[in-house]
Amino acid sequence: MSTIDPRTLINWRRQFHAYPETGWTEFATTARVIQTLESMGHQVLTGTQVINPDFVRGYNRQAVKNSQAAAKAAGIDEGILQRIGDYTGCAAVFDTGRPGPVVALRFELDCVNVQESTCTSHTPQQENFASNQPGFMHACGHDGHMAIGLGVAQWLMDHRDQLHGCVKLLFQPAEEGVRGARPMAESGILDDVDFFACGHLGCDIPSNTIVAAPEKFLSTLKIDMSFQGKAAHAGMEPHLGKNALAAACHTTLQLLSLPTHGEGMTRVNVGVLHGGEGRNVIPSHAQMQVEVRGENEKINNFMYEEAMRRAQGAALSFDVQLETQIMGEAVNFVPDDEMTELIMAIARDIPSVKHVQRSMNFNGSDDATVLIKRVQSHGGKAAYFVIGSDLKAGHHQSEFDIDEDQLFTGYTVFTQLLERLLLAR
Repeated sequence: MSTIDPRTLINWRRQFHAYPETGWTEFATTARVIQTLESMGHQVLTGTQVINPDFVRGYNRQAVKNSQAAAKAAGIDEGILQRIGDYTGCAAVFDTGRPGPVVALRFELDCVNVQESTCTSHTPQQENFASNQPGFMHACGHDGHMAIGLGVAQWLMDHRDQLHGCVKLLFQPAEEGVRGARPMAESGILDDVDFFACGHLGCDIPSNTIVAAPEKFLSTLKIDMSFQGKAAHAGMEPHLGKNALAAACHTTLQLLSLPTHGEGMTRVNVGVLHGGEGRNVIPSHAQMQVEVRGENEKINNFMYEEAMRRAQGAALSFDVQLETQIMGEAVNFVPDDEMTELIMAIARDIPSVKHVQRSMNFNGSDDATVLIKRVQSHGGKAAYFVIGSDLKAGHHQSEFDIDEDQLFTGYTVFTQLLERLLLAR
């Protein structure tokens, strides 16, 4: 069956790379995806059609407004921006009108808060597609995922007369911080899905390798903690102050000494801690950004409960107020053997793939697991695979860059999966 020109995938990837946007602010990105999908002839849902606002977390309203204004200033179609509204993300729904299974594929939209390298040896600098947004970069591979998704969308239109069933291409916002999957799942868009698949470029797997079913996805919760105390003069009246920063620092040490769990892996990290007003003022406020992870939901909940107990204890000790908010979540999952075997069979038939692995230890988190569990809870089957790519630097590093030849490999896995699931014979 005919295929897309690999150069088209690379061009799409580079366009997205040059204009990165973080979670819940991907207005220009979402609009460009919508525009491309609709130019192919796809029906596209967006905004609250694919996002349930009741489940949105980690949403910065001022950042959203700034991004909407920037998208308008960049010449993005205002009609499309109005359709998106205040919630990014979209889905192309490709219905053949012929009976068959419903398949959903997930691709991510957002970037990370990383300043891209200005080194002249960095390919995006050499080829003039480096980030034009200071402090933001596609340093994880989501730009490549979107390009693959658009390639799959074009393949569907090219073969629409040969397929049966329905395909939903989900372009998910806010994967970083694991914030976007839950509100997308709660929109109900997956509740009739029979087969679900998503993939990830890189992940320390070399080019020309496919890993069909990574294991040890960690359940995780992302928590913001805010301590509120009372300011006072640090020299004349320190006894009148309530030191919120001291409570936060004490909490940090307590969290980093959380016990491990005998039944599986655990992780904890304090990624951000700041507070106070000045060197001669007892700090009246402090904020922390924390994450806990566990090999399964039981272990993750243990870590969360222990973290909360220590934070509450520190607040009590320093006589300050504590407020907490969950900002994101992901879960573990068990892949379906039927899908795993299918991905392995497809990978073995791709000439450019030299190595096919059944599994690896992922040892990280991805909120695609929330989508997967939603599908599985309704009787569907799911797969998550890794598309190996030689990397110039690790994920979320300033010199990160993918092997662009692997975009076509990823596109081929997805399209071959659709062919085997939906081709009318």
